Parts: sequence; structure tokens; C-alpha cells
Amino acid sequence: MEWACVVTLLFVICVSCHFCISSKRKRLHKGKLPPGPTPLPLIGNFLQIKSGETLKSLLKLHEKYGPVFTVYLGTRPVLVLCGHQAVKEALIDKAEEFSGRTTKPTLERAVEGYGVAFSNGERWKQLRRFSITALKSFGMGKTSIEERIQEEAQFLHVEFILLRKPLEPSHLLGCATSNIISSIVFGERFDYENEEFQALMKTIYNFFWEMSSTWSQIYDMFPTLLKFFPGPHTRLHHIMSDALCFIGKRVKKNQETLDSNFPRDFIDCFLIQMEKEKDNPLSGFNIKNLEITIFTLFSGGTETVSSTLKYGFLLLMKYPEVQAKVHEEIDRVIGHNRIPNSEDRRQMPYTDAVIHEVQRVSDLVPMSVAHMVTCDTEFRGYFIPKVEQIFYLVHSWR
Repeated sequence: MEWACVVTLLFVICVSCHFCISSKRKRLHKGKLPPGPTPLPLIGNFLQIKSGETLKSLLKLHEKYGPVFTVYLGTRPVLVLCGHQAVKEALIDKAEEFSGRTTKPTLERAVEGYGVAFSNGERWKQLRRFSITALKSFGMGKTSIEERIQEEAQFLHVEFILLRKPLEPSHLLGCATSNIISSIVFGERFDYENEEFQALMKTIYNFFWEMSSTWSQIYDMFPTLLKFFPGPHTRLHHIMSDALCFIGKRVKKNQETLDSNFPRDFIDCFLIQMEKEKDNPLSGFNIKNLEITIFTLFSGGTETVSSTLKYGFLLLMKYPEVQAKVHEEIDRVIGHNRIPNSEDRRQMPYTDAVIHEVQRVSDLVPMSVAHMVTCDTEFRGYFIPKVEQIFYLVHSWR
């Protein structure tokens, strides 16, 4: 009898959820939605999207439903766009409508909508505009950043020579990449054995490991339910807290020695702008935005560049004939008596092509960064409701 009551109760809950979802969809969707698999109550398309294989699952659905389709992550609808043409129409032809930013549920508790990568609307525009300007002032895209890269490459070269044995280069490549970012953000580089620097590198590694874990993907599908329970999905918050603690100390150090007339690094520039806008209640320049923007620069820049370099090593090992041609071109154009520079690129078409091919094959961010639409809009004859999340499958361009 008790079991019958439990089954009946579960059945009633599922039916109720189904009607709630159906009514919500009818209320929100005033026109024809993009096609997609029928979602189940509460779990949405969980059965069609395998944990740990989200990309493969979505590409399989792409084959069935075409370049524009809808999936449900739990009760949350997500628009999926595949292929160059569909993504171009959204991001270029309808740039304003598709310019909204959104944050993975696993990160929301930690970032709270702060930082250049996780903010939205006017705050995001302010931070993006400022960050580009500040980074350029410290050499990004200019000759001065090339000098920082050349200097760090020499330190990396020395580390490789000192080891004098086969090695797994991930850690050293990450340190070298992170040091170039550090020279801009903190105004200095760190020794590879520096304990604080080692702790930061470990935090960045753990951050991406947790982001890609099965638990995080499950949480992203059912955030409304799982946020009330402890578990592995809460680790990202603690990892971010450790990183922000380190960054906060560096910010405080800059505050104590700040000279508004002579900004030394990205932090100084941000602090100066904070002071200029201290009486503006709508300003996005505050310590929280500064700390999370710095973490974004470190984590995003370090992981993407170092991973691309690792793929480059791996692919050159796999294709020794390509490695030999690259080596020959380097010897012929650069030789053994000077450091490479960006001007050499014009005379090295084969090496340039290999670098582009490494970037294509490595496919580091196959689902790009999630976006959302800023208002109810029409796309290819379908109705897309405001704030619906969007996945761009850039992998499908390959």
C-alpha cells in the first residue's frame, strides 16, 4: 500500500511538472520554435545528451534536426546553432539581438555576474572597452608584447635545457604563458618555482578540470534542484575563492603604492579608473569586477595558449615529415644566432600554415562561449524568446 502511494505521488509530480513546462513553453513561445527532441518532465533531454559527451550528442542531434534546433537542459531551453552560415547570421547579421552574455550555472555562485567574461549589458561593454584599451597600452598587439614573449621564451628554453631528459611539458608551457599575462597584469613575472605562482597555476588547472567534469555538466542541467545540496559541484566556488584571495593580495599591494601619474600595470589602470568614477553609482569599476577580470585573463589566456602549444608538440611528433619541413624553414630564415620575431612570419609560409592547422585541429573551444538573445526575436522563421541561452557549435565548421 505504501509503495502504491509513493508511485502515485511520483506520477502526480511528473505529470504536474510536465504541465508546468508545457504551459510555460506555450506562454513564452509566441511562434514556431526551432525543432528538437521532445523533452521529458524535469530532466528535459538528459537521455539524449550524454554526460561527458555533450558535443558528440549535440552533433548527432544536428544530423537529425539541421543547423538550428532546440534542446532542454533540465527545464531550461537552449538554442543550438551549427555551421558557419547559421552562426554568421546570428552573430553578424543579427549582432545586437544575439549579443547577450550568460554564465554557466556552475560559475554563477562564484562570479555573481562580475568580470569582463561573466558580466552582461552595459557593465560588460564598459569592462570590455576598458580592458582592450588598457591591454593595448601595455603592449598587447604591439612590438612591446613581442619583447615580453621573447624574454619568456628564453626562460622556458633554459628550463628545457636544465632538465636534459624527456619531459611532459604541460606545466612549463603553462608557466611561460601565465608569466606573459602576469607581466601585463601585475607588472612582473614570477620564477617558475615561486610558491605563490605555483599555487596560482594549480588553481587554474583545477578550475578547468572541474569545469569539464561530469558533475559540473549535470549541475548545469539541474541548477535549480542541485544548488540546495552539497557535493562535488560546489568545488568550483572554493577554487575560485582561493584564486581571488591571491589576486586580492596583489590588488591591495598596488593600492598601497599607487601613483596615478605613472600606472605600472593593468591593476593600476583599473584602480585609477575606479577613482575617477567613484561618484558614479552605475559604474562597473569596483574591486569585485577587477579581481574576477584578472582571474579571467589568467585562466582563459593560460589554458588556451598552453593547450595550443601542447597540441603543436603532439602533432609535430606524430607527423615527423611536417616537423622536418618546419625545422628546415626555421634554419633557413632565422638561423641559430638570433631570436625569432613577428617579421619572420612573412618569410615562413609553411610554418605559418602549420600553426593555423594546429589551431584548427586542436579545436580547444568546440562549443564557443554561451550567449543569449537580448529580446524576443525571429531567426530563420523561428521564434526565439528573450534570454534563451545559445550554444554555437564552432566544431561543426571544421
